[in-house]
Amino acid sequence: MSSNKSFSSETSDRYALALFGLAKENSELETVEKNVKDLSEVYQKNKDLGNFVTNPTRSFEEHFQVINKLNELMDFSPTFVKFLSILVVKRRIFFLNKILTSYLKLNLKNKGELNATLISSKKLSPEELKNLSDDLSKTLNSNISLNYSVDENLIGGLKIQIGSLMIDTSIKNSLKKYENLMLEI
Repeated sequence: MSSNKSFSSETSDRYALALFGLAKENSELETVEKNVKDLSEVYQKNKDLGNFVTNPTRSFEEHFQVINKLNELMDFSPTFVKFLSILVVKRRIFFLNKILTSYLKLNLKNKGELNATLISSKKLSPEELKNLSDDLSKTLNSNISLNYSVDENLIGGLKIQIGSLMIDTSIKNSLKKYENLMLEI
């Protein structure tokens, strides 16, 4: 076990890998990916669900009721429902958000895609986003999936993060560099 990873990260990665293996074995990779994305979106938007899942005082029965209700509403695959049930039984349901995130990263890696975060100072058109994604894909020899947001505090330019690589062409960053240089003089 890597000493650089926390117990929750190791556990989340292992459970995500197990879910990926089950989905692949049952030929449900696309279905489970959609289930994970849908549940992740609900989890992010619904603070009550997050609070419920991370509350250690909740009983097995309450967790199973919530899983069954979510399944009724979202029509999960049998593999995904069984997986969620295992998380409840093994008392790992409070890792749910990290497991979902790890699974999505693992799935992107399996598809040969990289996940990148793009922050711009102004709203970019869909065409500009596509051109930027295509250019990055060509440069890195891999499909790039962009998570895009706008931060007007950047003044101008872009920030792109792909894994541990950060490219910051923002005016705010340039001004900060000049400020540091002037303070050193």
